[in-house]
Amino acid sequence: MGLIILLVLLGVFFLVVELVLLPGVTVGTILSLVSYAVAVYMAFERFGLTGGAVTLAVVVVISLVAVVLSLRAKTWRRFSLRQKIESSSMETPSDTVSVGQCGIAVSRLSPMGKVNIDGRVYEAKSIDSYIDQRSRVEVTGFENFTVVVKRAEDK
Repeated sequence: MGLIILLVLLGVFFLVVELVLLPGVTVGTILSLVSYAVAVYMAFERFGLTGGAVTLAVVVVISLVAVVLSLRAKTWRRFSLRQKIESSSMETPSDTVSVGQCGIAVSRLSPMGKVNIDGRVYEAKSIDSYIDQRSRVEVTGFENFTVVVKRAEDK
């Protein structure tokens, strides 16, 4: 009797591990099914039809309870990342350049190219059709890691 209970508990353990830690059909599912099958087989062999049927019913009920408890939102929240990541792998142009700053086109912007603003080269996108190399540009905004520019008006 103790071995059957142990096998059922192992089956539940492997099922929960599979659901929470190892999604998909992997070793946890196989070990869970084997544990359940051996426990039910032993129950039918040792206790007859009634004992085997009761063991099978217990396995099904315990498995359903384990699945429901494992998939509840609170269970997943315990394993989820609660910290918000604020940093990035590289600084964005908006950290060092501001709207209205002027620079020089290092390459032709058609509509993408490179601009030099305060001695630093940035990937840029032109809102005008084309901007020739060595033309003055003015920053109008940002798109991800790209500076959005327009042709600067001569003063």
